[in-house]
Amino acid sequence: MFVMFSVYQALTSTAVNKGGLLAGDVATLYKYKNTTFDVKVDTESNISATLTFTDLLPSTKTVASIKLPDHNSGKLEFQYFHDHATFTTAAALNQSPAIDVTATIGTPTIAFGAEAGYDTTSGSFTKYTAGISVTKPDSYASIILGDKGDSIRASYVHHLDLLKKSAAAGEITRRFSSNENTFTVGGSFAVDHLTVVKAKLNNHGKLGALVQHEVIPKSVLTISSEFDTKALDKNPRFGLAIALKP
Repeated sequence: MFVMFSVYQALTSTAVNKGGLLAGDVATLYKYKNTTFDVKVDTESNISATLTFTDLLPSTKTVASIKLPDHNSGKLEFQYFHDHATFTTAAALNQSPAIDVTATIGTPTIAFGAEAGYDTTSGSFTKYTAGISVTKPDSYASIILGDKGDSIRASYVHHLDLLKKSAAAGEITRRFSSNENTFTVGGSFAVDHLTVVKAKLNNHGKLGALVQHEVIPKSVLTISSEFDTKALDKNPRFGLAIALKP
């Protein structure tokens, strides 16, 4: 009788030239059965370590991480996944830990979600958000209560084609503390199978637009611009980005 052990090890390194200075790191990954240990050391003597346990309990993942020499950076996270529900909780490993909790429940058509953050030192919530979403084959709608109950946002997206590259959208945001309402309309249009144009305009006069073009498969070039239609004397903002994927 014999037992086979599955062990995986990997060693990687990276280097980046920043302003004439060479910065880099060395990382090692060790995997044994349902346990993964990842350590990274950079040129500034920072050490990041992550220990992950999968299926300690059915459908769960437990992650412990720390970054040295900052001893207060430790964090413990527990995740539970189900076909119709997820639950995660994370706690800082220090003398006054902050605790974050998120939960979702639903079906592919309708889902409910909530998140909250609690500061054990002050005994108060640092954040809490709740929302509901409805998804249909040609549309998506959601209502989110955020900013610790100070704002509510309702949005709707209607897809105009089967590939969901062309769509019309609308959003209404209400901030209770300032009695401010923001209305935004927008949309996207597929010029061809490689190029998409998007634009949005809100009631405060902010107009934004962008063009995305797939230069090569999975690599996208984005050109964007935004300006204030109520202050045309101000220079508009422009942006350029490219995302490369192997």
